[in-house]
Amino acid sequence: MFNVTSKTSKPFDFITTSKPSPKPRKNGIIEVRGPYYSAVTLDYLKGLLDDWGEYIDGLKFAGGSFSLLSEARLTEYIKICHNHDVFVDTGGWIERVLVDGKEVVDKYISTCKKVGFDIVEVSSGMAPEIMNMSVGDKVAIVKKISQMGMKPKPEVSIMVGAGAGTHVGGYEEAMKYRNIEDFVKETRAYLDAGAELIMVESEGITEDLPQEKWRVDVIQRLLKEFGYEKLMFESSDPPVFKWYLKNVGRDVNLFIDHSQTVEFTAWKYGLWGDKEIWKGKTIEYK
Repeated sequence: MFNVTSKTSKPFDFITTSKPSPKPRKNGIIEVRGPYYSAVTLDYLKGLLDDWGEYIDGLKFAGGSFSLLSEARLTEYIKICHNHDVFVDTGGWIERVLVDGKEVVDKYISTCKKVGFDIVEVSSGMAPEIMNMSVGDKVAIVKKISQMGMKPKPEVSIMVGAGAGTHVGGYEEAMKYRNIEDFVKETRAYLDAGAELIMVESEGITEDLPQEKWRVDVIQRLLKEFGYEKLMFESSDPPVFKWYLKNVGRDVNLFIDHSQTVEFTAWKYGLWGDKEIWKGKTIEYK
């Protein structure tokens, strides 16, 4: 899609760590959160990508934050990303746009194309159960985004009403777990409609849950049905992304916060980690 960034040599390349494959990557895709919980300014983004862009594949906005920027400023954000071979994702917002009706949704999608977005997320997790979008509606939106020449990224959630920083611990009565078979069926419907990558919402699976209560069964079922290549798991907490790296592998596609880029990269490529790095090794200096 973009010019692949050339890899420059580094003074410590002689140490036996794993190395990133060139972009654009087909697996091991890492998407980082942009402006929402913190104001990721244009200068900050440029510095982040100048220094660490080799390890970042995508930038995702959240909660419609990009709509607060002028068109000129937004296109600057997108241009900086493209200059670093980083795709730009709208993040979840389309369920809010749907409040204004189909014509506005169509205009939203065409405007995303106009300003340069590469991916439009199709989410509905935050919508209350009584207003939850049908899978058919979301499939239609997935197809519309593809027709406009962008990539749709549907989001699937095991919980109704999840997303946007809601926390399981404080919403236990309001949250409702979905049937895992329906969850799998919905995921398959989006892939059959042409989606190349599915965003897996973390609420109800790992987020705000003690590790012993993580829904590893849901993760395993998705991996068994679809493989890790077609899935991107939200893993905005270090214990979560470390679990994925150790239990699924370095090639898993993950969504993390921009602030976690360096720690995540160190763990992914074996610069640092837990005691397993030293397992079976002889440590000596003679």
